[in-house]
Amino acid sequence: MTPGFLISFEGSEGCGKSTQIQRLRARFEALGRTVEILREPGGTVVGEHIRHLLQHTPEVTNLTPEAELLLFAASRAQLVREKIRPMLEAGHVVVLDRFLDSTTVYQGIARGLPLESVYAITRFAVGGTLPHLTLVLDMSAEAAWQRIQATGRELDRMESQPLEFFDKVRQGYLHLAVEQPDRMVVLDAAQTPEAVEAQIWKLVEERCHALQS
Repeated sequence: MTPGFLISFEGSEGCGKSTQIQRLRARFEALGRTVEILREPGGTVVGEHIRHLLQHTPEVTNLTPEAELLLFAASRAQLVREKIRPMLEAGHVVVLDRFLDSTTVYQGIARGLPLESVYAITRFAVGGTLPHLTLVLDMSAEAAWQRIQATGRELDRMESQPLEFFDKVRQGYLHLAVEQPDRMVVLDAAQTPEAVEAQIWKLVEERCHALQS
């Protein structure tokens, strides 16, 4: 059986994750691979309820960083065991729109929670299930903010954070990528979508080949 392959996309709001995830799906499906796309928080009944609570419930105005961290972890724990592991065991390609690194960056670095606590909770939630490759789509906080504003849609709770918050998020991802170069690769998301897609596919092909060797 062809081994399963777990890829996560990370980056600030507005960096183009959704576009690149769909392009990557098309590439894999053209090769006959089964591709499963999951989002965080979400991906399960439990996770989608948590997502709505975190992002779209107007009454949630005073959520503490600690509570936010634990809600994200609960959604992730359910997703790993209900969906990700069985899909990988079936030999599928699983593409995640955010995963554990988002929690480290958003709740740990940007929100200022103790990183040792964030790491411990995240490790418990994923239970050893880590991406084979994490793609960080990087762009300046100002450019990402402009992209978000240009959509013209109503922003959710996370997208409505101030510019300074998004700058912390960006710096957090860059810091993590330096710490974990074997898994995380930073790509310039300010390039054309076609250029980013080509770079992503090259990285994915290399990692898939290494995984099958």
